Amino acid sequence: MSFLNDVLNIFIKYYPQLLTGVGNTLLIALTSTVAGLALGLLTGVVRTAPMSKNPVLRALHKLLNAIIAIYVEIFRGTPMMVQSLIFYYAIFNLFKRTGMSVTEINRVWSLFISGLVTVSLNSTAYLAEVLRGGILAVDAGQMEAARCLGMSYWRAMRRVVLPQAVRNILPAMCNEFVTIIKETSVLGMVGIVELMFQA
Repeated sequence: MSFLNDVLNIFIKYYPQLLTGVGNTLLIALTSTVAGLALGLLTGVVRTAPMSKNPVLRALHKLLNAIIAIYVEIFRGTPMMVQSLIFYYAIFNLFKRTGMSVTEINRVWSLFISGLVTVSLNSTAYLAEVLRGGILAVDAGQMEAARCLGMSYWRAMRRVVLPQAVRNILPAMCNEFVTIIKETSVLGMVGIVELMFQA
C-alpha cells in the first residue's frame, strides 16, 4: 500500500506538469496524424495513378514516384530519434548562418515546431504506404464501373475508390496514431516537453 500512496502523492504534487505533458503529446500526435493522413493520401494517390500517354507527363510521374519511394524508404528506415536530431539541429544551424540570433531562430523554428514537423513527416511515410495498400485493396472493377458511368479517373477515385480505401485502412490508421503517441517520447532528446520528458 505504501507504493500506491507514494504514486498518488507524486501525482497530486506534479499533476499540472503531467497534464501539460499529456496535452503536448496528444497535440503532437493528433496534428501529426492529420498532417500525415493528408500528405499520405496525396502520395498514395500519386503512386497508384495510372501512367499518362503523354511522354512528358509519364516522365514526370515516374520521377515523382521515385522521389516518393526514396522519401518513404528513408523515413521508414531511420529511427525517429535521428530524424528529430537532424531536423532540429541542422535547420537551426541553417538559420544561424543567415545571421539570426538564437531568440529569433526560436521564434521561427522552436523545439515544438521541429518535433511536430519530424513526427508529421515520419507519419506521412507510414500512412502513404498504408493508403497505397488501401487503394490497391479496392477491387479494380469498382474503378472500371465508375469510369463506365462517365466519371473521370480523379472523380472516380474521389467518389468511389477512396471512401472504400479509407474504410480498409481505419485499423492501420488507429495503430499509427497509437504508435505516434509512444514515439513522441524520443522528442525529449531534443528538449521537447511531452509526457515522458515531464515524467
